[in-house]
Amino acid sequence: MRDKIQTLTEAVETHIHNGESVVLGACLEPMIPFAVAHEIIRQEKRNLSLIAPISDILFDMLIGAGSVRKITAAWAGNVSAGLGHNYRRSIEKEIPHRIEIEDHSNFSLGLALLGGAMGVPYLPTKSLLGTGILSSNPNFKIHEYEGEKLVYVHALTPDVAVLGVQRADKEGNAHLWGNIGVAQDAALASKKVILLAEEIVDKETIESDPNRVLVPGFKVTSVVHCPGFSHPSPIQGHYGRDHEFFHEYHVETKTREGFTDWINKWVTSVGSHQEYLDLVGQTRMEKLKVKGEHLASPVNYASE
Repeated sequence: MRDKIQTLTEAVETHIHNGESVVLGACLEPMIPFAVAHEIIRQEKRNLSLIAPISDILFDMLIGAGSVRKITAAWAGNVSAGLGHNYRRSIEKEIPHRIEIEDHSNFSLGLALLGGAMGVPYLPTKSLLGTGILSSNPNFKIHEYEGEKLVYVHALTPDVAVLGVQRADKEGNAHLWGNIGVAQDAALASKKVILLAEEIVDKETIESDPNRVLVPGFKVTSVVHCPGFSHPSPIQGHYGRDHEFFHEYHVETKTREGFTDWINKWVTSVGSHQEYLDLVGQTRMEKLKVKGEHLASPVNYASE
């Protein structure tokens, strides 16, 4: 298999195009690929359709930057504080423009990606019956099967999934542990997969624990070595959540002018992810680093 290592700039420039659908935030609150969102804004990508059950402030940031045409999600905002200010400005005041919303529950979005991974047109569920989502999303249809009502959730097949992992080899085989959310289904459902890895390891390390492999390497389009890619969200085994950063974002982006100042300071005036980390500061990052260990028990893969 070929070496798939690219820089962050190369991966976004080559594999994320205007008008495409992109999964960002498939692991729920941890492992959110903020480094890619920053690069999308710097490269002025436009008309993107964003997909994720939970993306924290990543969606809000991209909406405010004018990168988004549509979101397919259960929620968009700041887990620490409520709905994102840019999301609300877009819907209530069409600033910078009004985005389209495809409303889901977290569960139905997971089903949609699972359907895409399975290669089927839809999957049925009972969970949406009696909810307002059936009114807010006309794509959901109720059908009867043997006297039972079921909601058909249409499959999603995104153009690109951007996923974070703790470690990967150069061919795209990777380990992800902790809460993986819908990352595996997102990878299998998507046409292209970009991996952001905290570290690059040799293939023997990955092969030593095959049950922890997120997705086979041949499915992966690009591997980016990008330590700290998820700040301010956490990475299991590496960094904790930067709660204060989320709080600061919510306060400073309450007005459009405040968001413009914030995005200029943290994203558009910054040339690379490393420069962003330098701006965050080594002292702050050191405080977020995991200090202890909570290791899994060894397993034995021997067959004879």
